[in-house]
Amino acid sequence: MSSVSIQRFWALLLMLFLWTALLAAGAGAILTQSLPRSLPLLPQPARPAPIVPPRGAIYTADGEPLAFSLQNGERVYPLGFTAGQLVGYVKGKRDANGYINTLGESDAGQAGVEKAMEGRLARGEDVYLTINSKLQSFAEEALLRGVAESGAEWGTLIVMDSASGRVLALANAPAFDPGSPRGAPGEDPRLVNYAFQRLIEPGSTLKALTAAILIEQGAARMDDVVEAPMRKRIGTDYIGDAVQHPDRLSLEEVLAYSSNVGMSNFVSRIAPRTLYDYHQRLHLYDGRLLPGYGLWKPQYFKPEQIGEFEEATLSFGQGLSVTPMHLAAAFNTLSNDGVYVPPALTESSVSGRGERVFSAATAATVRQVLIRHNASRARLRGYPLGGKTGTAQINTGGGYKASDVYAALYAGFIPAGDSRATVLVVLYNPQTSSYGSIVAAPVFRDFAAHALAYWGVTPGSGKMASGE
Repeated sequence: MSSVSIQRFWALLLMLFLWTALLAAGAGAILTQSLPRSLPLLPQPARPAPIVPPRGAIYTADGEPLAFSLQNGERVYPLGFTAGQLVGYVKGKRDANGYINTLGESDAGQAGVEKAMEGRLARGEDVYLTINSKLQSFAEEALLRGVAESGAEWGTLIVMDSASGRVLALANAPAFDPGSPRGAPGEDPRLVNYAFQRLIEPGSTLKALTAAILIEQGAARMDDVVEAPMRKRIGTDYIGDAVQHPDRLSLEEVLAYSSNVGMSNFVSRIAPRTLYDYHQRLHLYDGRLLPGYGLWKPQYFKPEQIGEFEEATLSFGQGLSVTPMHLAAAFNTLSNDGVYVPPALTESSVSGRGERVFSAATAATVRQVLIRHNASRARLRGYPLGGKTGTAQINTGGGYKASDVYAALYAGFIPAGDSRATVLVVLYNPQTSSYGSIVAAPVFRDFAAHALAYWGVTPGSGKMASGE
């Protein structure tokens, strides 16, 4: 074969190779476009991960972080059990023992503020609560000590700013750290926000509000007197008093001796519907007091159900079941010169609006009586503290006569100068004593001592120290 023939052969072979390569490339491109992209044999370019804002943080009013998320999504609670039940927790994984470990998965809120503010937190927005970290620590320390010393099943302590309704502290016992392993709801008692998720009867704390209603209606003055035997029959039922007292009592003495019989005789001067209407204005029957936070709905008599006996028991706080939050907000009306303000848990929910229920003069009259006759264990030398004790028998299903369960209460205010805060203490089923004057009043005093020092209130003057 000549050299020219050989050159033509190789040229033809090269052209054939190039044509085959081009044909294969075209077929491959067509095949790539026609096949599903999920086939693992065809690697796809990496796609950027979607940008998800980190879950918003939860802060106290004074800037302390209660909850925030790390870059890996882990939800942490740096202050531990501080306001644990109020803050709540996010969804977590249950381990082999039935407990949940929240440190490892940040998901939707399951309770407390984490659940109530889910929309804002999921968008990465921070939430500022109204609680003050210092006052919260004082409240928790006082309450935990009180529950331990009294042997109570549980307890709660609520502090409300008198004028604005801001919840400055909300403590629960037993304590709960949202970052710790937890049991299932309904089985782990630490998960319960007792201020919101338990109903208690106000007991004698309600007598202070009944006295204000009577004065506001012109039905009684503090120096008016009624018959007050130790026991009284109404129809087929009886009511009685626990503390020995004279057979005739003024309205002021009814509060001082906490006389059920005396208060029932005073309240008979007004119509049952009037008492019911005032309870409504005090939001004691309000089923949506704090929407989104899971407050239990109060249980109460309808107007047509209130007869002579029901009006008598309602006047001294029996036959009406409310959450501690309902009671604290209602009692705060006395501290706020007769104006009811709705409670607020976040700075964005402070309404600034109030509803006048009593005149300022009526509220001041009741406060002064509560200062003069304050329980001895709630007193603090040099400070004009005031409040009302309560011992509420709890109807656990078999009626009052079959129950030996009580709630010990103290509802008061810190009026150094002008009233600044309302405080409610509830100890459920205490074992050392059922009387609020013995077990609940010292918890109030303990908290008040720390709060007054923190606010810079000097003994005797009732005024703030300079700079406060």
